[in-house]
Amino acid sequence: MMDLTAPFPRTRAEALVRLEVFLPEAGRYAARRNHVLAGHPHVSRLSPAVRHRLVLEEELIDSALARHSFPSVEKFVQEVVWRTYWKGWLELRPGVWTDYREQVARLRRSAPDDTLARVAEVTSGRSGVAIMDRFARELIETGYLHNHARMWFASHWIHVERLPWALGADFFLRHLLDADPASNTLSWRWVAGLQTKGKTYLVRRSNVEKYADPAWMEDSTGLDRLEDSKVAAVVIDDTADLSVVPLADLPARPEGVPGRFGFWLHSDDLSVETSSLAGLKPTSCRAFLSGRMVETLGLSPLREAYMRGAMNDAVARASAHFGCPADFELTETLPEAIAAWARRDGLSAVVAFEPFVGPLRDTLPAIGSALQAEGIKLLPVRRPYDTGLLPMARSGYFGFWDRAQGWLKQRQDRLTRAA
Repeated sequence: MMDLTAPFPRTRAEALVRLEVFLPEAGRYAARRNHVLAGHPHVSRLSPAVRHRLVLEEELIDSALARHSFPSVEKFVQEVVWRTYWKGWLELRPGVWTDYREQVARLRRSAPDDTLARVAEVTSGRSGVAIMDRFARELIETGYLHNHARMWFASHWIHVERLPWALGADFFLRHLLDADPASNTLSWRWVAGLQTKGKTYLVRRSNVEKYADPAWMEDSTGLDRLEDSKVAAVVIDDTADLSVVPLADLPARPEGVPGRFGFWLHSDDLSVETSSLAGLKPTSCRAFLSGRMVETLGLSPLREAYMRGAMNDAVARASAHFGCPADFELTETLPEAIAAWARRDGLSAVVAFEPFVGPLRDTLPAIGSALQAEGIKLLPVRRPYDTGLLPMARSGYFGFWDRAQGWLKQRQDRLTRAA
């Protein structure tokens, strides 16, 4: 039994218990979700587990709809599907991720000294606005911020402090346990006014005072900087390549899998035994954490520890389910480590969920080349949930939501008939 006072589940078993604890509250989610309170009692606190797919988006949706009417949990389901929308939007426009990472690298090299000094002050909780400083410290100390607090902080960073949005997004990416390349990058772009042209999100003192824990507002230092008359939108030029690229057509289960193959378990999806691959018989399974990637991204010790725990849980479940050796390995670089594992175990192919646009996807060409040099195939697959929904993210969210509802209903009808 998990410790329910622990903030975030690190295993699939813990995540499923947390989901069961949250479900009775799901019907009140819409009314309570915007309140930013100590302990975050009105949200599920499952986002790190969902980010690494210790628990699946469709499991959250199906569980909520099994307990409640659709109208009562529509907002909760919408928020789950938002994550899928962001993923799909970035999958179709990978140039936005490339541009963001190039901006971060360029700013670290050449931003003015006073800008970098102010970034250091704000990220360490020394901005002079007490509530924002509290959020900065909470993020560093816990690896989490309530979504409403994330919006306030990002708006304060961009439109009050006038700091580069990409460095703020990088601060979140390094520390958030649930940091998802798509949700994080695109949410910061939205606050900055880049994602929806002509629309920015402006933090307001009245909104913060309405929804933040009253105890946190006793220190009103700096709140005058958030007055309506003082917060004005920064106009930012969008340098990203917004070209839409076709989504690769990938199967849910590879065809013609050779006799000896392995599953590469990675941090974008750590529940292979819940997928269409569940009936296959791999020779071995392996998860890797790249020290070079951790260093390059500057991931916090908390975030690295969470990923280690989740990966160790994934290999234990995979070993138990598939009845094969499974292990977690710390390595310097992924391509060499994956190729060495496949060679040692005499594999003809490595099967893996296609990583989403982000740091793991960036390594995929090198991984494919390293395996090809050993005469080993890389066979990427995709869950039907992603195949169904990702291509719908061609424009705005509400059109996506209309289409997604139809897809979800069809899926639920199929599940009902199958039962």
